[in-house]
Order: sequence, then structure tokens, then C-alpha cells
Amino acid sequence: MIVEKFWSAIRAQLNKIANLFWEADPIAQLRYEYDRAVEQLKEGRTGLEQYRGLVERVTRQVTVNTSHTKQLEAQTKAYLKAGDRTTAARFALELQKAKTELAANEQQLQMHETAYGNNLRKIQHANSKLVELRQKIQKYDAELKMSAAEAEIAKLAESFDLNLTTDFGQIEAVIQEKIDKNRGKVRVAADLSSKGIAEIDAEEKMQAVLAEEALTNFEVELGLKSPETTRIAPAAKDLGPAATDKATEKQTN
Repeated sequence: MIVEKFWSAIRAQLNKIANLFWEADPIAQLRYEYDRAVEQLKEGRTGLEQYRGLVERVTRQVTVNTSHTKQLEAQTKAYLKAGDRTTAARFALELQKAKTELAANEQQLQMHETAYGNNLRKIQHANSKLVELRQKIQKYDAELKMSAAEAEIAKLAESFDLNLTTDFGQIEAVIQEKIDKNRGKVRVAADLSSKGIAEIDAEEKMQAVLAEEALTNFEVELGLKSPETTRIAPAAKDLGPAATDKATEKQTN
């Protein structure tokens, strides 16, 4: 009694494990059943081919019996017409045995042909069912994968609700805050970089005026220009305040 309960409990656990594997990948289970059915069908076809060989042998035997019977009929008739009744009787007896054998072989042939035809139809039907099963497996596999993808998409759609109460919403807020800080640094750097630009521009203009003045003085020294026709001061009107003062002081000296 204890041993029976023990084995019963073991079988229950094994059945539980088997169900887990069965439900884990049903498509794989279907393919296994399909492959096993294909192997059985191959074995059935091999058996049918062997059975057809038997039918062909019986058919050949019936053909031989039919030819032999016709030959005995012709010989019996020939001896009977020749008046040789003794020989005709002997051939008539052989003809009778040949007809009996022919009838038995024809009966066997009909039985074998019927059995072969039935088995052939069964295998053809099984083959068509296997084709349908293969198509169903492909359909179920595609539908199962599609439904799994839809479930994942639905789950992601819930997760991608960018609300501050969700992890994604909190992460987005942190990222946006960092972006704002970086943009603030860039703006401060840009504002600081514009400081002193006016002074630099005024300095560059002053240097240009001084260079032009030096060149003009050099031309006067060389006699290329006369002092009366040379006018330097008007060029200083575009300078800043500091640069203008320097340029005036230079001209006074």
C-alpha cells in the first residue's frame, strides 16, 4: 500500500513536470508530433510498397495461369478433333486443375488489390492531414509570436506613459534638468565672451589709423605727397572715445 502511494506520488510529480514542458513551448510539441507522424507515414509507405510487390507477383501468376489455361483449352480441342480422346481427356483434366488454380489466384488478386487500394487511400488521407497540420503549426507559431509581441507592446505602452509618478517620467525630468544646466552654462559663456569686444574693435581701428598716418608721413618724407594736400585727422572720427584722444594727442606732438 505504501509503495503504491509512493509510486503514485512520483507519477504525479512527473506528470506535473511533463505538463510544464508541454505548456512551455506548445509549438515545439506540435512539431514533435508532426515529425513523429511523418516517420510513421514513411514506415506505412514502405509497407505499402512491399505489399504492392506482393500484388504484382499475384498479378503475374494470374497472367501465367490465364495463358496456361488457354493453351490447355487449345490442346484439348485439337486432340478431341483428331479423335484422340485419351490424350484429350488428359489435357482436359489438366485444364480443369489450371482453371481451379486460376480462379483461386484471381480471388487472391482481387482481395490484395482491394486491400492495397484501401491502404493507399488511408496513406493519402494521412498525408493530406499532415499538410494541414504543417500549415496549422506555421499559423499558430505566427499567431503566438504576434500575440506575444502585442502583449509586450501593450506593456511598453503602459511604461512609456511619461508621468512624473513613473520611473520613465522621473528619468526624463533628470535628463531635462541636466539639459537646462548645460544650456545655462553655454549662455553664460556666450555672454562673457562678448565682454571687451568694443574695446578690441576700437583698438584695432586705432592701430589702422596710426598705420595709415605713419604711411602718409613716410610718403611726405619721400616727396610723394605734399604736407598741404595731406589730411590725416578726418580718419579719426570713426574711433572710440579713448582711441580718439590718443590720436589727437599724437597729432599735437
